[in-house]
Amino acid sequence: MCFTPGPNNVLCAAHGSRFGFRSTLPLIGGMAIGWSTLGLAIGAGTDIIARNEEIFEALGILGAAYIAYLGYKIATSTPAKDANLSEVLGVRTGVFLQIVNGKAWIHFLVLMTTFGTVFGESYSAKVALVAMNLIFGLPAVMAWAAFGSYLRKVFSSDRAGRTLNALLGTALIAVALWIVLSS
Repeated sequence: MCFTPGPNNVLCAAHGSRFGFRSTLPLIGGMAIGWSTLGLAIGAGTDIIARNEEIFEALGILGAAYIAYLGYKIATSTPAKDANLSEVLGVRTGVFLQIVNGKAWIHFLVLMTTFGTVFGESYSAKVALVAMNLIFGLPAVMAWAAFGSYLRKVFSSDRAGRTLNALLGTALIAVALWIVLSS
C-alpha cells in the first residue's frame, strides 16, 4: 500500500518534477511527522473514531478538496525553471496533508483495529506499528519524489514541462475524485 498512487506519492512525484528531489525533502519530512502523529492519535482513539463515521465523511470531503486544489495548482503551474521558489512546499504542507488524507485515516484505522489486536492492545504495540509503517512509507514517498525528479530531466523543454505538470496535476485531481467517489 505504501507504494501505490495516493495523495502523498503523487504530490511527491509532482513536487519532485517541479523542484527536484532535494527541494522535496522538507515536504517528505512534514509527511513523516504528520503520518506518525496521525497514526499515534488514531491508535490512541481507535474506538472513538470507529464509532463516528461522520469524521471520515468530513475528512474525505475536506481532504479531496485540498488534494484537488494542490492538483489544480500543479496542473496550471509553469515549468520549474520559470517557477517561483516561494512555491516550494514545505514541512507544514506535509503535516497538513496527513490531517486531511482520507487514505491515511482509513489505513491507520484498519491497521489499528486489525493488527493492533494481534500485537496487543498496549500503546507500545501501536507505536511499533506506526514505526513499521514509517520504515516502509518513507522509501515510498522518496521513490516517487526521485521518479518525479527524473521526469523533470526527461521533460526538460517548456512544452514538455507544462505537459508533465498537467499530467501530474490531473493525477492528483483524479486521486481526489477517487476519494470522493469511494466514500
